[in-house]
Amino acid sequence: MQIRLEERVALVTGGSRGIGRAIAQSLASTGATVVVNFRGNQVAADETVASIEAAGGKAVAIQADVANAEDVDRLFKDVLERFGRIDILVNNAGITRDTLMLRMKDEDWDAVMDTNLRGLFLCTRAALRPMTRARWGRIINITSVVGLMGNAGQANYAAAKAGIIGFSKSVAREIGSRSITVNAVAPGFIDTELTAVLSADMREALVKQIPLGRLGTPEDVAGVVTFLASEYAAYITGQTFNSDGGMVMQ
Repeated sequence: MQIRLEERVALVTGGSRGIGRAIAQSLASTGATVVVNFRGNQVAADETVASIEAAGGKAVAIQADVANAEDVDRLFKDVLERFGRIDILVNNAGITRDTLMLRMKDEDWDAVMDTNLRGLFLCTRAALRPMTRARWGRIINITSVVGLMGNAGQANYAAAKAGIIGFSKSVAREIGSRSITVNAVAPGFIDTELTAVLSADMREALVKQIPLGRLGTPEDVAGVVTFLASEYAAYITGQTFNSDGGMVMQ
C-alpha cells in the first residue's frame, strides 16, 4: 500500500515541533504541499520546512495563534490565496497548564481550553468552507489518551481532549454527505521534548503501563494521521484511533 497525496494541500497546526513536525514531514513525503502553522517559534517552523524541502517535499510556514479568531481568518485566507484549496486539516496545536484541581487558576483552565478546543473549533469551521465547496476533505484532530482515561493534575487538558472526541463525532455526522471525513487520533506517551525531561525512574514507570514496552515516537502518530488523510480511509469517519502501544484498550 502506497499513499500518494499529490495535488493535496495540508495544513498542520502546531506543526513546528514534536508530533506536529513528524506529521508535516510524513504528509509531505506522500507528495502533499504542507502548511506548517506555528504560534511563536519561527526558528523551529523554518527548520521543519527546511527538512521537508531537503527531502524533496513542498512546505511553507505561516504564523498564527489558533486561539485567536482574527489570526485563524488570516491563516486560512493566506493558504487559499497561495494554493487555492485546503484538502487536509490536522488540528494538532495544543498546550498544557498542569496543576492539581484545587490549585488550578482560571487562567490555567482558560488557556488550555482556548488553544486545545476553541482553536480546533475555529480552524475546523474555517476549513469546512473550502472543503464543502470541493466536496472532499480530511480533518484529523489530535486528542490524547488522557481524554479517555483522565490523569491527575490535568483536569483542564483531559476535559479539552475529551471534548475533541465528542466534537469530532458531531462534525463527522454533520458533514459526511460532502465526502469529508473527521477522525481523531489519541497518542499515548510519546518520546518528545515533554517526556525528555522525565527522570529515568519515571520513564520506566510509564513504560511498565504499555504492553508494547516502549514509549511511542512522533512517527508512530504521524503514520496513523497520514493513513487517515488518504483514500484508503475514505470510508472511515467519526472514529478515534489510539496510538499508545496498547496502554488504553477499548
